[in-house]
Amino acid sequence: MLLTIGYCMLLNTRLKRLKADEHSLKATIGELITATEIAERAIGGLKHTVRDVNENLGNQLTSAAQLSQQLKNQLAEGDSIIRRLSKIAVAARPSSEPEAAPAAPRASSAKALATAAQAFSERRRSDGLAA
Repeated sequence: MLLTIGYCMLLNTRLKRLKADEHSLKATIGELITATEIAERAIGGLKHTVRDVNENLGNQLTSAAQLSQQLKNQLAEGDSIIRRLSKIAVAARPSSEPEAAPAAPRASSAKALATAAQAFSERRRSDGLAA
C-alpha cells in the first residue's frame, strides 16, 4: 500500500508538470497564431505596395522612353542645324584668296558669320524654339 501511495505521488507530480507544459504550449500556440496573422497582414500590405510601385515604375519607364525619343529628335535637329551652319560658314568663305591678302578680312568674315549665327539662335529662342 505504501508503494502504491508513493507511486501515486510520483504520478501526481508528473501530471502537474504535464499540465504546466500544456498551458505553456497553449500560450505558445496562441502567440504563434497571432504572429501568423500579423505576418499575413504585412504580406498583404507588401503585395499592395509592390503593385503600386510596379504601376508607378511602369509610368516612369513610359515617360523616360518618351523623353529619350524627344532627346533623339532634338539631337537630330541640332545636328541638322550644325550642318546648315557649316554650309553657311563654307559659303561665307571666299573661294580663292590672293596670297598677298591680309588675314584681317578673313577674321572679320568669321566674326560676321559668328554674329549672324548668334542672331539666328537668339531669334529662334525668342520665338520659343531652341536653336
